[in-house]
Amino acid sequence: MTHSLLTLVRHGQSIWNLQNRFTGWIDICLSEAGIEEARQAGRRLQEERFDLAFASTLVRAQETLIEILRLNRFCSGFRRVHEGESAWYEHFKPSQEDQKTLPVYYAEALNERFYGDLQGLNKDQARAEFGAEQVKLWRRSYDLPPPNGESLAATASRVLPFFQDRIVPHLKNGKHVLICAHGNSLRALIMHLEKLTPQEILEYELATGVPVQYRLDEAQNLVAKKVLDGD
Repeated sequence: MTHSLLTLVRHGQSIWNLQNRFTGWIDICLSEAGIEEARQAGRRLQEERFDLAFASTLVRAQETLIEILRLNRFCSGFRRVHEGESAWYEHFKPSQEDQKTLPVYYAEALNERFYGDLQGLNKDQARAEFGAEQVKLWRRSYDLPPPNGESLAATASRVLPFFQDRIVPHLKNGKHVLICAHGNSLRALIMHLEKLTPQEILEYELATGVPVQYRLDEAQNLVAKKVLDGD
């Protein structure tokens, strides 16, 4: 039976994580601690042979991915694959060296949950403005969005179709896929992979910069899970 591997990494700490602010789709970079978290993830994954990688369109996820790939012993470089570019390479026959150049895809569907009117606010400021209970409901309810923002359910409604259409075909072929994304977009995916209820996923904690690996069978059923949080 052919098994595939899926490795998920939540981006390292961003500057706004450090400042305790709602980030959402604001395109903020990693903090110094976040860069080190990404490098630590890279050290934990340096002996893994990836076939392709995905990240969101937000820079904090892309920076995390790049730090991981820089430390990977099987990746001599990567090539960003743009939508619709396959026609550019019809004449191109990959060489043995090209096998070390990892294809990387950036997708808006993997972006963090859009926090609407909360974006940019310090979380303590948001509690003072809207009330602590209301902010807690927006953050921890599965289908209740913040003003002009997305719920976790809405986030899942874009993450999961992308996963099925663009990633599952590679997994069915036994590939090892790496995804660097965000707390909520990855929680939506984890809910699907682990068959969790909405309440269970709301209580699920996903650490920044800690790889989580899933071994899947041909039917995409979970065979084994491993959290790479050791030294």
